[in-house]
Formats: sequence, structure tokens, C-alpha cells
Amino acid sequence: MTDDSSPCFAHLLVAGQPVDPDTRRDVARFRKAERARLMAARRALSPDQLKAQSNVVGDLLNGVLSSPTDQTIAVYWPIRGELDLRPWMTAAHERGAQIALPMVVEKDAPVAFHRWEPGCAMTRGVWNIPVPQSSEALTPDVVIAPLLGIDAAGYRLGNGGGYYDRTLAALPRMPQVIGVGHDFCRIDTIFPMPWDVPMQQSILGDGTMTHHADLLAD
Repeated sequence: MTDDSSPCFAHLLVAGQPVDPDTRRDVARFRKAERARLMAARRALSPDQLKAQSNVVGDLLNGVLSSPTDQTIAVYWPIRGELDLRPWMTAAHERGAQIALPMVVEKDAPVAFHRWEPGCAMTRGVWNIPVPQSSEALTPDVVIAPLLGIDAAGYRLGNGGGYYDRTLAALPRMPQVIGVGHDFCRIDTIFPMPWDVPMQQSILGDGTMTHHADLLAD
């Protein structure tokens, strides 16, 4: 066998992980269909329903993070019908937490978390999402991630960019990771890939709380 005919396996590697191309394609198709289904369910929510579910999750977060003083908590700015935790962010800030919002600094790379305070100056970031003008980056103790879907093992279905998985894998230490989503976002499995990072806990708009880390340990 000559060098020209030597097999190259680079096309089978994604983020340094070996992945069968057919499996990757089938999983991508499944996730695309699930995203479309769940986005349709999200769009069907009335403003009152969205507010009610956001309030339920905010109230439960108060119990989970009962002593936020001196904690750095990464949250998110809601888009496309995501649960709106901005009132909770303000209350947590008033209780002594440092709040940070994700900011895309480079495509297909980990995000940075920049300090946010109520009333702080904001600008438009990637995809026109508001982000703090402050360039002060923080390392979170807690990451609250928006869910489009979540499976029984805690693996998250998001918008498809993979930013949370890259970011969590790149942090110097794994924070407490909490996924928050609507009451309809449970799915049996997302068919997790090697780079997917599970949520340790999830809180849904119907009041359901699941400790996925405990289930994985079992």
C-alpha cells in the first residue's frame, strides 16, 4: 500500500472524537425534526402561558440557589419564546449574586460570560441578541442553560450551534449546570454524541425538577 492510498480518518473525527458519518447524519436529521416540533410548540404558547411557566421556574430556582451571595451565575437573554428569567436575574443580583450573560466571541468557539447588572448598557451581539457592553468576563459557578428539549439522561437539545457544549467543556472547572425549559420539552433521548454535555439538573415550567447527575450515578 502506497502513501497515496493510505486511509485517512480525519473525516471521522468531530471535536477530536471518532464519529461514524452515517450515525452523525441520522442523529442530525432526528434532532432537526425534534427542533422543528418543539419550536412549533413554543410558538403556540400564549404570553400568559409563557409568563406563568417562567415564574414557576424562577420560584424553583430560588430554592435551588437559596444563597446566591458571592456566586457568579450565568443566565441568558431570552429569544424566540425561551423562558424569561430576567425578573429572577434582577432579584438574584439584589441578593448578592454576580450575573453574567453569554457572548459569542468567535463562531464555533466557546462563549464568554460578561457581567450584567440591572439597567447596564447593552449592545447587539451575534444574531442580534442583546449583550452587556461591559467587557468584564466572569467564570461562572452556576450555568443556567435554556432548553428546547431534554432527555431522561439530562442531555440538552438546544438551537443547534453547540455553544454550550463547547463552553462547558472548556471551562477551567465544571460549574453547577441547570437546564430550564417549558413543560413540553421532555424527549426520550437526543441520541447523545461524544461531545454532548449533560445537565446536572433540570427545571421545567410545570414544576418538574430532575437531578440527572443522581440518575447517571445510579
